[in-house]
Amino acid sequence: MKELVSRQLVRYLEQRGVTHIFGLCGHTNIAVLTELGKSSIRFVNTRHEQVAAHAADGYARVKRGAASVVLSHLGPGLTNASTGVATAALDSIPMVVIAGDIPTHFYGRHPHQEINLHGDADQFAIYKPFVKRAWRVERADLLPDIIDKAFHLAESGRPGPVLVSVPMDIFSAEIDTAFFDRLKPNARSYAKPSLDEGIAEKIVDMLLAAKRPVIYAGGGIMLADAMGELAQLVDRLGIPVAHSLMGKGVLPAEHPFLLGMTGFWGTQYINDSTRNADVILALGTRFTEADSSSFDPEYTFSIPPTKLIHIDIDPQEIGRNYPVEIGAIADVKQALAALNRVARKKAPDGIRNEALRKEIAAYHKEFNASHAEADKSDQFPMRPERILTDLRAVLPRDAIITTDVGWNKNGVAQQFPVYTPGTVLTPGGFATMGFGAPAAIGAKLAAPGRVVVSLVGDGGFGQNPALLATAFEEDAAVVWIIFNNRAFGTIAGLQKAHYGTTTGTVFEKNGKPYSPDFAAIAKAYGIDGVRIESAAQFKPALEAAIKAKVPYVLDVIMENAPVPTFGHWNIMDIYSPGKKVHHVAT
Repeated sequence: MKELVSRQLVRYLEQRGVTHIFGLCGHTNIAVLTELGKSSIRFVNTRHEQVAAHAADGYARVKRGAASVVLSHLGPGLTNASTGVATAALDSIPMVVIAGDIPTHFYGRHPHQEINLHGDADQFAIYKPFVKRAWRVERADLLPDIIDKAFHLAESGRPGPVLVSVPMDIFSAEIDTAFFDRLKPNARSYAKPSLDEGIAEKIVDMLLAAKRPVIYAGGGIMLADAMGELAQLVDRLGIPVAHSLMGKGVLPAEHPFLLGMTGFWGTQYINDSTRNADVILALGTRFTEADSSSFDPEYTFSIPPTKLIHIDIDPQEIGRNYPVEIGAIADVKQALAALNRVARKKAPDGIRNEALRKEIAAYHKEFNASHAEADKSDQFPMRPERILTDLRAVLPRDAIITTDVGWNKNGVAQQFPVYTPGTVLTPGGFATMGFGAPAAIGAKLAAPGRVVVSLVGDGGFGQNPALLATAFEEDAAVVWIIFNNRAFGTIAGLQKAHYGTTTGTVFEKNGKPYSPDFAAIAKAYGIDGVRIESAAQFKPALEAAIKAKVPYVLDVIMENAPVPTFGHWNIMDIYSPGKKVHHVAT
């Protein structure tokens, strides 16, 4: 029996368990949209493809393991989405992008909206630098196998986005249903690699013999949903845990062996703990520049002499930035399960390490005291620390937070306590301004019963406020807190510190600070909004916004105070050679 490819594709997606597709219409994909209109799958209509990609990214991060789906138009639709797809790629988020393409019978004729300056019918090539694979479907009967491979590749190994570019006439072709039917026996997911017993024993022996061991946890812990297994190993062996930016939330904030984030925005104590460790067990991390203080051994990691054990699903990351004593290619959840089996045998009574518990507790007390005055400050424009303090007091423990870039990312990573592992979604790899606000919509659709709050600067929110239209239509009860310092604040602080100016980094009119009224903009979209006019107003306004259970914008005028820095970033040496200059307030 023959049926339209578009109809069979949507049926395949239903059978695969897809419940939401994020995207925007175009003349190349309306055959698929038409079938989605008859489907149980919800098409989340956005006003810009970058919003669609970021929302799909947030959705996949909350779902953990299952690829999200983006439906895009060709040409400008695909290029609009590219930043969001690249963000997912650098943070290892599984995503399947299905894009309409030019008709096959127009190859070589440069039809409407084709990207064709260097080749005919090769729009898929523009995604090759960052997706795991890009397909162009050449025949209708090949689409079933390609779409199945696409999901498996996106979700397997190191997860990431893939692109399936489909000529519009193929969507409207008819093929025998046997081509899709033969996929049904194929497993929906594949078993993941673990450690063999011998390697697991060698690793545990090294950790037990070490005088100053540290576990260094990356975002791969969350991707593998291995937070519980990590906690088991830490609790048994009494080893402190430092983490990357993407590893924020691997353990609850009150865990006695949690140190915190390393690198440029890490604290002196945490960086000293990793730099002076004799053995580091690194799990699911890439050792990125910011997390590693630009790889300067004087600050965060000194490998060697520190001995490094590095476990990651991606062999390309092992040994990339630091040499390893033991490198193991494995899924970190499976690897931790193996390490826990060995640790139970070798340390049946567990290791308490009371002296270290007290030392870490004293460090956290001292660091919290260092910003306690700002936490309580009544000044207005508000101190960012006060915003975070009031936020933590109001939010439930399992609330999901999305950040953007700037204070809301770096300050949260350094100072904000996370009590439920895996509840902070941040654009670590690409540091993409504009991620946090739309990602929150995807997160809320993935977890409708959870409180979802987006922390975003006025620069990031201002890039695409049309996301509010999607939130209104989807009844996505996100609370957006706009850290409004009327600037691209982090860059303004850098420029001011090194060059004594803020040209192009602050928002002003005739020499006075300027900002649109984001609360009024929200109301124009049909969404509740409040512009905060005093520090005392913020907390009750936030409580009301969460209680309302509707989309809500809080526009908070904030001082552009820099996040304290204790590590190193090589750009400082480029700006001001031989000087110890970081950021200043603007």
